[in-house]
Amino acid sequence: MKPSLTLRGSTRLDAHALYFVSYDGLVNNNSFQKNGLLTYRGHQYAAWYTADRSAVVARRALGEDTWETVRLGHRLRYDDSHNVISMGVSAVDGRLHLVLDSHSDGFFYVKSAAGLLDTDEPAAGAWTPAALGPVHTTLDGLSLTPRFTYPQFLTTPEGLLQLSYRDGVSGDGRNALAEYDGSRWRAPGEWSSSTGVYRSPIGDHRTSTARNMYLHGIDYDARGRLHAFFTWREQDPAVLRAAGGLTNHDTGYVYSDDRGRTWRNDAGEALGEVAVMSPGVVVDPLGPDHCLMNQESQAVDSAGRPHAIISHVPVRLGPRTGDYVIERVRHARAHHLRKDAAGRWLKTEIPVPLASSQRTKLVLDRHDNAYAVLPYGRIAAASRASGHTDWTLLFDGEGLNAFGEVVVDETRIAADGVLSFLYQERSTGTTPSALHVVDFALPL
Repeated sequence: MKPSLTLRGSTRLDAHALYFVSYDGLVNNNSFQKNGLLTYRGHQYAAWYTADRSAVVARRALGEDTWETVRLGHRLRYDDSHNVISMGVSAVDGRLHLVLDSHSDGFFYVKSAAGLLDTDEPAAGAWTPAALGPVHTTLDGLSLTPRFTYPQFLTTPEGLLQLSYRDGVSGDGRNALAEYDGSRWRAPGEWSSSTGVYRSPIGDHRTSTARNMYLHGIDYDARGRLHAFFTWREQDPAVLRAAGGLTNHDTGYVYSDDRGRTWRNDAGEALGEVAVMSPGVVVDPLGPDHCLMNQESQAVDSAGRPHAIISHVPVRLGPRTGDYVIERVRHARAHHLRKDAAGRWLKTEIPVPLASSQRTKLVLDRHDNAYAVLPYGRIAAASRASGHTDWTLLFDGEGLNAFGEVVVDETRIAADGVLSFLYQERSTGTTPSALHVVDFALPL
């Protein structure tokens, strides 16, 4: 079965969503949100900040155009695009969870009433601020860290809810997990390290002694294995040839078979805390002078094999020494990195210029065809039959006027075979703009 797209329709969530550009992105459309848009038991849920900075959450029945919207009791504090809203579902008790408005500081948390998401046809009038609950500054009393960033929810095969986050700051942070079992939150703790010496490829005297791991994703497969691709960001810019670049380097991969307690490299060796000197974790080596982007995306196919999208200036063009935004807009390409049945790591450049400094999302359909949702809502695809080498642009984003990154519903394809993503229209300054969800049917 070849990859294909059939436009199913588009709905407008908000005519006047909050708009400001920060760190080259929008707070409503950072693709690393997991999840800003999600599907559960026949309904789709979306979260964003509206023009007066209020956090809102909406739902609709799949296939319907009408969204029910509820304002939460919180307003965005700063013009910082990191301060996204992420949603998760605890299947053990049918609650919706949201974490929002944090960048290396305290976070805000909402937990809905039990059972709110459990019925296929929620009762009329049930979608209210009272049902969603008040805003807290802890996870039911668990405070985690005062330097919290990048919330990402994931559901274990048993239906428990986990929260992935960074403890620390850019260049000096550690990844950690918290876990909710339907009665309380616990903190299994940190699993990556920020210490160790990294030596730049351009000379051993150029070193960095602190860093953070940026996840491209963290996902369970159908067999219960937890997969994570990542890149390292060094704290010391001395590892660069010149100022203006990104200190991101290398793409790594690890997995866990015990819900994130023990992490292993590609050869299956237990690692302890994953560190820059950990053996066997780098699956695509790349130095820090190629404008490698952090926090792109990943997916796992039906055979449990990991796939990722990473983007950088192709190695054939040599190292870059200018401003990374300019270099990425001019030269960067997205690349599809995956593991084949023989255990080899393969990498294919997607032949579509990014023309953007921003990120690309990866999804797989039911036939393991791959789709890359590029900046501006463009969609390219490659077939499983070709070994994922026949990348072709299927949708050029015409008519969307999308700002850049989009937020993909990673959970909907399994529900009804639809690729659904949220995007915001381009605006200027701080003028609010429309926020939409567009749907494409994939091959069944």
